[in-house]
Amino acid sequence: MINPFEQNVIAVIWDFDKTLISDYMQKPIFEHYEVDGNEFWKEVNSLETEYRKRNPDIRINKDTIYLNHFLTCVQQGIFAGLNNQKLREFGSQLNFYPGMPEFLETSRQIIQSNERYKQYSIKVEHYIVSTGLAEMIRGSKVAPYVDGIWGCEFIEDVIQSQLDVKLFPKKDQKKDNENSVISQIGYAVDNTSKTRAIFEINKGANKNPNIDVNSTMDRSKRRVPFEQMIYIADGPSDVPAFSIIKQNGGSTFAVYPKGRMREFQQVDQLRRDGRIDMYGEADYTAGSVTYMWIIHRLEEIADKIAVRKDMAIRQSVSNPPTHIN
Repeated sequence: MINPFEQNVIAVIWDFDKTLISDYMQKPIFEHYEVDGNEFWKEVNSLETEYRKRNPDIRINKDTIYLNHFLTCVQQGIFAGLNNQKLREFGSQLNFYPGMPEFLETSRQIIQSNERYKQYSIKVEHYIVSTGLAEMIRGSKVAPYVDGIWGCEFIEDVIQSQLDVKLFPKKDQKKDNENSVISQIGYAVDNTSKTRAIFEINKGANKNPNIDVNSTMDRSKRRVPFEQMIYIADGPSDVPAFSIIKQNGGSTFAVYPKGRMREFQQVDQLRRDGRIDMYGEADYTAGSVTYMWIIHRLEEIADKIAVRKDMAIRQSVSNPPTHIN
């Protein structure tokens, strides 16, 4: 028998930097440690050349090499004592574009309070997939409104100088996490591997650990069909994610900061290239183009789900018996 509540989820998948916030999320870290952010990124951009001087055949991932530079700065004492707890604290300092994070809850409620959609438990889930730092996103004010976060993760190690303190604890000893620093890369997300997160959402691997994202799965069994996804980001670096969503029938939208011609030209080029369906200013307040487009698309998708469920139920139910004349 057909279950009318299967594939009832609409997934809105968000980039983070320059999409939800106006700057790179690492800015509060640089300010705290009095590091010139422009100089940091300049050094990051030079790393590929420096490493190739040592080994011409080495491959460098430009999207995630900054993680290694972060660890170098920790080791050299530039980011002294930086750990995951501090990253969460820095995340709480992030400032979001107008309308965020309220828009996330508003969009969810608009769909889930609709009586027709309630009939099939149609709901909206918000996800963040970023090449930035997952712990900072978890510490930000947007975190309570999202259903999942993909980002880069650091593993901590206890500071060597604190080992004796750990072995011979004193009454005034600080908690272990205060004596730890980030020391290894646990998980890295680049602009191409964002598509893995999309497939995890598609197949439901993020909700059910028994599902391997690489396993073959019939499209009719997948938790969130691609056509029930909306991907929102800010620019050309998100082309792999835009492409996988759009090629499979999903919706794509790009944002740009108000008054910024260069960024406007970038997203307009994405539209002309067929990468995105629409674009608008990074303003999520009621009445803005971005607000209205996303809400309208959510309602369109919800309508299609409801129609599909109606048809499925009608087809599964036989006609009632009638009197024979």
